[in-house]
Amino acid sequence: MARPRIKDVARHAGVSEKTVSNVLNDYVHVSERTRRVVQEAIDHLGYRVNLAGRHLRSGRTGVIALVVPELDVPYFAELARHVVREAERRSLTVLIHQSGGDRERERAALAGFGSDFVDGVILSPLALAPDDLRAHTGVPPTVLLGELLTDGADHVAIDNERAAREATEHLIALGRRRILTVGGRDDPGVGTAQARTRGYRAALAAAGIALDPAALLPVEAFHMADGAAAVRRVLAEGIRPDALLCLNDQLALGALRALHEYGARVPQDVAVIGFDDVEGGRFSVPALSTVAPDKEAVARVAVALLLRRIEEATRPEARPDGAVGGDGAVGGGPGSADPQDRVVAHRLVLRESTEGAAARDGTW
Repeated sequence: MARPRIKDVARHAGVSEKTVSNVLNDYVHVSERTRRVVQEAIDHLGYRVNLAGRHLRSGRTGVIALVVPELDVPYFAELARHVVREAERRSLTVLIHQSGGDRERERAALAGFGSDFVDGVILSPLALAPDDLRAHTGVPPTVLLGELLTDGADHVAIDNERAAREATEHLIALGRRRILTVGGRDDPGVGTAQARTRGYRAALAAAGIALDPAALLPVEAFHMADGAAAVRRVLAEGIRPDALLCLNDQLALGALRALHEYGARVPQDVAVIGFDDVEGGRFSVPALSTVAPDKEAVARVAVALLLRRIEEATRPEARPDGAVGGDGAVGGGPGSADPQDRVVAHRLVLRESTEGAAARDGTW
């Protein structure tokens, strides 16, 4: 049986081929009734977009790469799910790569892994240096996630400093004063941990609470084991906090374990809040309060920005000789005239680990 074509769908739906194309490309100026009729025809005939033909005509492969430090970190796994869904909605395939936070792997991703296999890259870097980004020609087009590098390339993140300040202000409003930061950093860097530490410090200063340098608990990595180890260490030293701001939910879940081992009640003795709103925090005991970034929005904005740059890069005028693609293409790097810096929403999600108990007098 011959594969159904757009004209078959148009005939079955009683519309023009252009209207079918508009529906397939999610064109906004199509009525819901027309969209429904066309979709019913597509489903009835079993029509599928000829991606090979589309990509051949456009000079693209239809594949983008998502590069994250660690796939077994729930935040990145959940983000990857949203990126894949958004890409599928736009008829793209996603190649997912784990960098391990290694600079050479991140540089390889920035260079498209040394091939023309991917049309563009969404990269969450941990080790890239500004010079790496300045050396990037814009091929392939790249969108960065997070706080490490924000100049010269399209970039998507939440306002981490503001989010940490809001979380700390919530703890202070509960009457907590001995607030430790698990994963806190005391250096002037530009990473996510530094931004969140700045927000924590700003909230303390505004409340007139002096910062104890010992309140910043550095960690080797942002895993549960690291959170548990950091809290066990300060508890063994006799320090008794009444709140913990953990710079991601994995650290917070580890902290909950360490507090349980020492007989501390959460939230009565110690209020705990994390970052990322991963699924595990909703099922911990107690359920974890957290800063929830809009991961779906991060994925949607990042894919949209990347597609814009890919379209720029594959226009004939993208190269002086008029060819499509190639090393002269622009988009998303220093060659781009207007790199976009997009901040997506976050919200404070309050659950059992901070709610329902005021601060107690004395120590536990």
